[in-house]
Amino acid sequence: MSLPMIALVLGSFLGLAADGGKPERKPNVLLIFTDDQGSVDVNCYGAKDLITPNMDGLAEKGVRFTQFYAAAPVCSPSRAALLTGRCPQRAGLPHNAGRDHGGLPGEQVTLAEMFKKAGYATGLVGKWHLGHPEELQPNAQGFDSAFGHLGGCIDNYSHFFYWRGPNEHDLFRDGKEVFADGEFFGDLMVEEVDAFLEKNRDRPFFLYWAINMPHYPLQPTKKWRDRYTDLEMPRRDYAAFVSTTDEMIGQVLAKLDELGLREDTIVVFQSDHGHSTEERTFGGGGSAGPYRGAKFCLFEGGIRVPAMISWTGTLPEGEVRDQLGTGTDWMATLAELTGVALPERKLDSQSLVPVIKSAKAHSPHKVYHWQTGGRKKPQWAVREGDWKLIGNPRDTSNKGPLTKKDQLFLVNLADDVSEMTNVAAEHPEIVARLHGLHDTWIDEVSPPTVTAARP
Repeated sequence: MSLPMIALVLGSFLGLAADGGKPERKPNVLLIFTDDQGSVDVNCYGAKDLITPNMDGLAEKGVRFTQFYAAAPVCSPSRAALLTGRCPQRAGLPHNAGRDHGGLPGEQVTLAEMFKKAGYATGLVGKWHLGHPEELQPNAQGFDSAFGHLGGCIDNYSHFFYWRGPNEHDLFRDGKEVFADGEFFGDLMVEEVDAFLEKNRDRPFFLYWAINMPHYPLQPTKKWRDRYTDLEMPRRDYAAFVSTTDEMIGQVLAKLDELGLREDTIVVFQSDHGHSTEERTFGGGGSAGPYRGAKFCLFEGGIRVPAMISWTGTLPEGEVRDQLGTGTDWMATLAELTGVALPERKLDSQSLVPVIKSAKAHSPHKVYHWQTGGRKKPQWAVREGDWKLIGNPRDTSNKGPLTKKDQLFLVNLADDVSEMTNVAAEHPEIVARLHGLHDTWIDEVSPPTVTAARP
């Protein structure tokens, strides 16, 4: 027998499962990404006024992170980083995408493209918010199928965007407008996810379920509105919406069990950033717990998010990790777990597999950076170990005043996780070092016109 033939036979043998010659299946991936869910707004993260048994169940059957960060405190950049494994600046989308401007550039390589190249079925259900033009829509970015809305939010029954005139209907299937008047979008998403799972039960799949909840408008189901009548607004409707979301997740996990796919499926859960304090959500409702900040800012409450991973029978269960991880890291992590090749390009993604498998492993990030907002005076932050420096800080939670002296805001998170005391004046050498790190980073990842503004 020739050497090539021996290699072929050996490769075929190694690709067979031990129970009878069936080819070994690559694991599926279900990536659940919630919207505007606060830092602690899961029961297992400390929100004891919330009923979230299915999110809690993922923690019980997997690994829960306590220092996990979104790559941005606002929707589109966070999603761009998630799908590309690159910081928003390197991904080409540092700001929110609008109907007439912005979007994830087509030359970027997404998780869907990575998995599709490896033979996976790929699907999106839910919120896109990465561009409206056809060339920027999901089907042009590696997704075989896509159902949901292209913009930032919709009314969950009419599926219209009402927050800027003229009102626009926003419900699409594979780039074509569809109508489901009066049907709750949460139910539509569950139906779509279940149908995708049924269709692809016999082949590996990657499904990105970008749930548009508990983002405003707060539209929980009656079951959960009635359950939370003892809470004050806006926590009442927000809590009911979180539990509505949790129930939907439970329905999908039950479908995985029904199809016998749970042990073949890696389930990832993350919120896109912190809770909203916008007028559209009655000024709040969500909670950052001990953290300062909320959506749109770089205090912990804007970027520290609930995140979990579960792969029943393969990964640790019921364990907690305190090491730093980020939304950019899922690409490298999932590539390692599934044996799929990473895109051949510069990535910010670092595999969390060693951390997931061992509480003693070190975070892959010695330093991590953020920048958000306008070009003239953007907010930015850099974290190195327990030290965190914020430039041009904004506090959307209004937990405390910020003065001109706070334009460079330094904190040691091990000493003050609340970020209420600026210690920059006491540690000028640390401020200088971290500022220098950030200047170097922003010059690397951004076009020449986007630079860190020195206060």
